[in-house]
Amino acid sequence: MRIREDYEKIEDEILAAYAMKSKDSSGRAVDNKAHPYRTCYQRDRDRIVHSQAFRKLEYKTQVFVILEGDYYRTRLTHTIEVAQIARTIGRALRLNEDLIEAIALAHDLGHPPFGHAGEEALSKIMQEGIKEAFNHNLRSFEIVNKFEKRYPDFDGLDLSREVLIGILKHNTNYDIPTELKGFDDGPTLEARVVDIADALAYLSHDIDDGLTSGLITKVDLMDSKLWQDSYGKIEASVDPTNNEMMKYQVVKFLIDLQTRDLLEFSSQRLKEESFNSSREVRDYHSSRSVKNVIDFSPRMKQERNELQELLHEKLYRHYRVIRMTEKAKRIVTEIFKVYEEKPEQLPYNVWPRDKSFDKKQKYYIICNYIAGMTDRAALDEHEKLFNPFKKV
Repeated sequence: MRIREDYEKIEDEILAAYAMKSKDSSGRAVDNKAHPYRTCYQRDRDRIVHSQAFRKLEYKTQVFVILEGDYYRTRLTHTIEVAQIARTIGRALRLNEDLIEAIALAHDLGHPPFGHAGEEALSKIMQEGIKEAFNHNLRSFEIVNKFEKRYPDFDGLDLSREVLIGILKHNTNYDIPTELKGFDDGPTLEARVVDIADALAYLSHDIDDGLTSGLITKVDLMDSKLWQDSYGKIEASVDPTNNEMMKYQVVKFLIDLQTRDLLEFSSQRLKEESFNSSREVRDYHSSRSVKNVIDFSPRMKQERNELQELLHEKLYRHYRVIRMTEKAKRIVTEIFKVYEEKPEQLPYNVWPRDKSFDKKQKYYIICNYIAGMTDRAALDEHEKLFNPFKKV
């Protein structure tokens, strides 16, 4: 039988010097008693999986609203895919897979209903009302640090510091790193792997969903060199009349092509930097001016950007997606307005009647209440508030 110390010894043997070892963690804010059979990051992963916020990801939008169909990706399936890709990258680079998985599983916990449409609506409301934007990285952090109520002695999940920093400083085109007093450390390489795996999964799987929906076609994507190369490699080996098989195989090849490029380029960058410890990595990442170590080659980045721009034009700006997006924004905005005008309509546990709140506190309470909803919950809430024949 293996115990925690056995896993920590295995990490010493197989992980690179620049990897974040479990035994070297900066620990938790409250409960630092070691578990007999699990490392700190294994415990973090398990706490996240059992959280209420993680379960809600099943009914939160990726691109297509949950009611559009069962095939399309949700925040939960996207999160699992990011974790899988990130672990593959981490294993090849001899990083701590448990830390990678914990950060990956938590990175989207703060997303409101309706994906980026819901986030844009809440951000606009908060900026106009109290001059502060909604940031889902910060909300993810607050969920695991405060809003989850699972333990009698503290709020939140009391996760390891490295996981919290990976959540706060998650950085992609859609995720803005958040600076917070007391969390000035730079992220680990494991956190950077999650960043890049998120971007990789987004691009490849949005293509999959876009083709399935019929909103984009193979012809639309032929303007992209990255798609042309991937399609050309698969075309000869798959029946061209089998559209489903062709789609699966090209998207699969596209993921593999990007991953191979990422591993080759990142491996070279790691050799150049010659990190001797995870502490050196975090010190390096504490500066905003440094070059990314975990990254695609310049050629791949350019081709990815071209494909991303093509998707933005053909898929994200498709009239059906815009209709879903604008409808989602209206729903979130209208719900917020109702509660802003009469917050006593909120549940007792959300708006305590024995306390008074200023405008900023009121906005935060309503924002957090709406952000915690799934797509279905938000639609149902809107129906209750605006349909006079709906039971409240």
